[in-house]
Amino acid sequence: MPETQADTTQPEAPPHTMQMERLTELTDEDLAALCEATDAAIIDGGGFGWVAPPGRQALERYFRGVLLVPERELYVARLDGVVVGSAQLVRPPRNNEAQAFAAHLMHSFIAPYARGHGLARLLTLRVEEAARAMGYHVLNLDVRETQQAAIALYKSMGYTAWGEHPAYARVRGETIRGMFFYKILQAGGRLG
Repeated sequence: MPETQADTTQPEAPPHTMQMERLTELTDEDLAALCEATDAAIIDGGGFGWVAPPGRQALERYFRGVLLVPERELYVARLDGVVVGSAQLVRPPRNNEAQAFAAHLMHSFIAPYARGHGLARLLTLRVEEAARAMGYHVLNLDVRETQQAAIALYKSMGYTAWGEHPAYARVRGETIRGMFFYKILQAGGRLG
């Protein structure tokens, strides 16, 4: 009788599920996951203004507050159902008629433990889609010059770098440059 070998191959892990969505309210579970992802991104150097995690209560107040601001929309990235990143679409205030054609993508991040799945690109596309649907012609954003992965992503997505700020941020005593980008959202859209 021939000798048989046991099958030692590991079954393939099921593919991850990824969702991008706008939140209009925060469940306790989503808020906890969002705060955890934010802390991880801040510690990794990709926080949105914070240099050190501000603490859970401050983050909870911040994100609850975002939902109350009429000109802000909070979008989240989910990996296997868990919030692992977010971005904000910021519309100009009603009194700014001169810039009413342009919105801003702000505070976009993916937690370090969820990177490598294309979530940042998908989240950016979701915000672009929302801005386009609202009739905005231009989407603006800015990023620290030290965030090379984000810069490469935005360039690969058709964003145009239009300027640099030599004293954009101060992090741990070091002055960091910033870069500014824009993208035309509407077909046939143009500047000028």
